[in-house]
Amino acid sequence: MSNIGLIIEEKSADIGNFLVGRLLPFREKRAVGPFVFIDHMGPSELKDYQNLDVPPHPHIGLSTLTYLLEGSIFHRDSIGSALEIKPGAVNWMTAGKGVVHSERTPEYLRHTDKKLHGFQIWVGLPKHLEQSEPTFHHIEADQLPLWEEGDIQYKLIAGEAFGKTSPVPVHSKLFFIEIKTKTAQKISIGKDLYGEAAMYVLDGTVTTDGNSYGSKQLMIAKNTNLCEFEMSENGTVYLFGGEPFDEERFIFWNFVNSNKEVIDEAKVNWNDQNHDAFPLVPGDEDEYVPLPKAILNRKP
Repeated sequence: MSNIGLIIEEKSADIGNFLVGRLLPFREKRAVGPFVFIDHMGPSELKDYQNLDVPPHPHIGLSTLTYLLEGSIFHRDSIGSALEIKPGAVNWMTAGKGVVHSERTPEYLRHTDKKLHGFQIWVGLPKHLEQSEPTFHHIEADQLPLWEEGDIQYKLIAGEAFGKTSPVPVHSKLFFIEIKTKTAQKISIGKDLYGEAAMYVLDGTVTTDGNSYGSKQLMIAKNTNLCEFEMSENGTVYLFGGEPFDEERFIFWNFVNSNKEVIDEAKVNWNDQNHDAFPLVPGDEDEYVPLPKAILNRKP
């Protein structure tokens, strides 16, 4: 019997002036472990007149993880963080009770041709941290655990697995792993995983139980203990997963929480531009993403 319980095809989503491939949430699978939202950005070739510009927008009840494969994004938030993220590094922002941030092409790249490729991820927070103070951490690429076993390269981007721990300060038991191959390889890592797991094929093909899967597919495992597959040469896959929460997480626009009333309050606060609940972003105070009017009175 195949260990693949569900195959999710990457689907296009519009985030303003940029299209991404949305992997989670999906109607048949709302979360994988604590991961509640995964966008695959690009790969995109941007001309000298095209830029990523996501104005200040709010979050509650989650941590955002940004991981780039190509390009650069300048991050600003209401905590006061302001820095550029480049390929291989990790931006980890915990919204808690409320944070606002913007993501834009850095000024020095705005009039040049450029590329953008990476992942934007939301990780739900444990219930006792959903109303915590917001925080931000930037982890450089050379701080992440990276090792090779023959022609297989592993990178632990976040969480814990293989007896290793990433310096990304996660709040629950999870893993986000990159695996690359130089030659065709059989991968058997079930004993190193736990909870729920999903695998995204970026490059090459993956074969399991006689079936082959290509790029732009997210595969949900039935049982992480049976996580065994074959990768083609020059392949790249990403594994996401971990221990799921006991309580359901509700997602409404940019808000995640186990309590629908908290989400309703956040909607009103953002719509009214309550800067006590959602402070301005220093250096990016002139714009914001309005709450879509069509959902103001819609229940999560």
